[in-house]
Amino acid sequence: MPRILPPDASLGTLQGPCSGATIRALMPAATSLPYTGNSDADRLLATDPLALLIGFSLDQQVTVQKAFSGPWELRQRLGHLDAGRIARTDPVELDRVFRERPALHRFPGSMAGKVQALCAAIDRDYGGDASRIWRDAATGQEVRDRLLELPGIGDMKARTILAVLGKRLDVRKPGMDEVMPKHQTLGDVDSPEALASYQAGKRAYKAQLRADGKRV
Repeated sequence: MPRILPPDASLGTLQGPCSGATIRALMPAATSLPYTGNSDADRLLATDPLALLIGFSLDQQVTVQKAFSGPWELRQRLGHLDAGRIARTDPVELDRVFRERPALHRFPGSMAGKVQALCAAIDRDYGGDASRIWRDAATGQEVRDRLLELPGIGDMKARTILAVLGKRLDVRKPGMDEVMPKHQTLGDVDSPEALASYQAGKRAYKAQLRADGKRV
């Protein structure tokens, strides 16, 4: 029989063995993901699946804050964040929107194309509803496979998205723990302080790689 917490209990008061999956089952889904420093943008990431995926698409050669602010800023400029409408937007116009100052990314033209391709795939395969990628999947492995089919989502990004879904957004599927990464990712970031610690760790890791003569 599952353990029931008393009304005044918190996760910190739990005693005895308790798996990560059990702890996550006791935690409500986050209503905000603290990745940007903008409370509206952070809420959008947690409540709009397309915004979350666009943020991951933009998360390349820019800071986490810049990448994940992109979906909110794009919605401000377009007046919507609709996969089908973005997919059918004139590429020249979408390119202009991305380049409007301040540009949405360090490489606005390239990223405009990547976001449009992502939205086209979601519109075609999931009727424009990004949440169906995980909502309709039977297992964690199927969620991973579906993420890997999306343009611009490789293995590392797919696993990090899985961590965010499982640890922060209460997406529970059989086998989720097996496909989520064991190392620290954005899925472990639950506060601005945790984000700063995460970014410091990444900088230290890259610095060590450079010191070892490895390509970063």
